[in-house]
Amino acid sequence: MCNLLEETTGEMINFSNFERTVLKYEYAKRTLETEIAILIDEFVHKHEYNPVEHVKSRIKSQKSIVNKLVNKGYVPTINNMKNNIYDIVGIRIVCSFLTDVYDIVSMISKSSNIIIKERRDYISNPKKTGYSSYHLIVLVPIYLSTGKEYIPAEIQIRTIAMDFWASLDHKISYKFDNSIPKEVQEEMYKSSLAITELDRKMLDLNELVNKFSNKK
Repeated sequence: MCNLLEETTGEMINFSNFERTVLKYEYAKRTLETEIAILIDEFVHKHEYNPVEHVKSRIKSQKSIVNKLVNKGYVPTINNMKNNIYDIVGIRIVCSFLTDVYDIVSMISKSSNIIIKERRDYISNPKKTGYSSYHLIVLVPIYLSTGKEYIPAEIQIRTIAMDFWASLDHKISYKFDNSIPKEVQEEMYKSSLAITELDRKMLDLNELVNKFSNKK
């Protein structure tokens, strides 16, 4: 918890300065939404196939940011918000099949308009809870009258099945205030294994369908 001592003189987060600061994150969200939409359109045009079921985006609330800073051991100041929270802007891309996830990751990686800062492959290496997804921490350029700035954002790419499991996991964690009983944890983990198996079966089915479609 030593991070609590790192900044005691910075401007504490309040409604006024949060609304002012978060504007830059709103600009980054719009920029990232546009870039992803263009990349998906280009992919569809090139491959005559849309790998994306839907895209969702959000800006983290002031309450969520303050709670996250405190949980990480930081004083909830504007400077700590800027320097230590990388998912204030969040984009979630939900795909049909497992291979689509990696196609989307590759597509974003080739973009010259955003910089990838960090990759977290929770599909190859799921969290101990069973959570699976592919996360990218990116830097998004925004252009202001004062010049260009880079704003961090998180992109989550996952299948429909993974998204279903993650949604339930979030609701369960909220219900138990993150102190989930061991029995519930075990059942959730078993469910995550079933989700992984379902993704594999659906991928096999898709490949079988494509095999017969190509024979026509």
